[in-house]
Amino acid sequence: MYVGLDLGTSGLKGVLIDDSQTVIAEATAPLTVRRPQDGWSEQDPADWIDAAGTVLDALAARVPLGRVRGIGLSGQMHGAVLLDAGHQVLRPAILWNDTRAHHEAAILDADPRFRALTGNIVFPGFTAPKLLWAARHEPDLRRRVAMVLLPKDYLRLWLTGECVSDLSDAAGTAWLDMAARDWSDGLLAACDLSRGQMPRLVEGSEPSGRVRAGLAARWGLPDDVVVAGGGGDNAASGVGVGVVAPGDGFASLGTSGVLFAASDRFSPDAPSAVHTFCHALPGLWHQMGVILAATDALNWHARVMGAGAAELTAGLGPLRPPGRTLFLPYLGGERTPHNDARVRAAFLHLDHAADAAALTRAVLEGVVHAFRDSLDALASTGTRISRLIGVGGGTRSDYWVQALATALDLPVELPAAGDFGGAFGAARLGLMAATGAGAELATRPPIARTIEPDPALVPAFAEAHARYRAAAAAIRAL
Repeated sequence: MYVGLDLGTSGLKGVLIDDSQTVIAEATAPLTVRRPQDGWSEQDPADWIDAAGTVLDALAARVPLGRVRGIGLSGQMHGAVLLDAGHQVLRPAILWNDTRAHHEAAILDADPRFRALTGNIVFPGFTAPKLLWAARHEPDLRRRVAMVLLPKDYLRLWLTGECVSDLSDAAGTAWLDMAARDWSDGLLAACDLSRGQMPRLVEGSEPSGRVRAGLAARWGLPDDVVVAGGGGDNAASGVGVGVVAPGDGFASLGTSGVLFAASDRFSPDAPSAVHTFCHALPGLWHQMGVILAATDALNWHARVMGAGAAELTAGLGPLRPPGRTLFLPYLGGERTPHNDARVRAAFLHLDHAADAAALTRAVLEGVVHAFRDSLDALASTGTRISRLIGVGGGTRSDYWVQALATALDLPVELPAAGDFGGAFGAARLGLMAATGAGAELATRPPIARTIEPDPALVPAFAEAHARYRAAAAAIRAL
């Protein structure tokens, strides 16, 4: 058996699969985000350990874990976990959707070496600018930093005692030479860092260490359980849904939104604000457009309305043309295509007829318009998506998936059963690390149904997207 742990922003999920990749058990534990100032987003790494322990306790209570051979890790990317020489946490982790370091990101992005070696804009949410921010605002703490880990790799340190990261997650730091698949000494030096403060790198399907004896005894694990390199959440999801070949893609309607395409070559286009990263498997890369608030936008709207998100979307009925009301989902800035940490969300064209249903449709439409922005940005780099799988909690809303398919003018395939996202992909990587297998295990899941675009509404969504783009340009100037 093999375990996959996916450290998300709102919770940690664990799945247990057997050697036929059948899910035997799963468990989750919730997490909360602290926002002490506008644009800030933090979590206490100790909460991740508690959540992982809760999930593994739950799995062990349902199924004896004596046959587990491998564990894979997946997690939210870009977070900065700052450790001292004794591997003690120095401050709350600064997360991927934290935009406080926008000034520092601009400084690094102005250095041509960063785009040349990483293939990406240095976004405010990336790890590197957070270290410059700490040097500027918390200098005493910054001088004590002996190791910088990404969120899932802090779980690995707890599990194995090893400081290791995988290439797909390290790709989001702005310190990785993406073509060479190795840390760049020059980029590290630009942040007053060295390799000695970085984790060792492995491919996602390679072993990174073994579970410590005390933890193995706690859950009844064998004493030789391998922990795989694992992957950043989106790369692991790509492995989970079998998106490991050019032309394949997935759309994730999670806390953030992601339009992800696999590639067998490193072909960056930084000005498009498309992310070009290493995949979680050797010899592969991927490109993605990122929307910072997807279900996060719907959940915000639901809190304001005093209702549940599922309740608000359940009664929307069949897909209809977008109304005049627009919603721009930039609650914490935006990545693709704007690279704007300071822009904020807005409702536009509200009138007396704008009831709860109209506002809910506007929120869903705003997110799919943001996905269309990402599709256009990917196309500008020469990337074409021929098949798209839908994953993430937002795909439980048929209305939202139908709107997404129509806005992108692409069919969206929905897996037959279960969650084939980051936790399942992590379990697959654990299987690969334990057995020596490779990408051949990353098959596509059975498809329950395919949501086709509504051809009668494609023009209406295209016209609404044009208004959305114009509105985005207008509010960014305010």
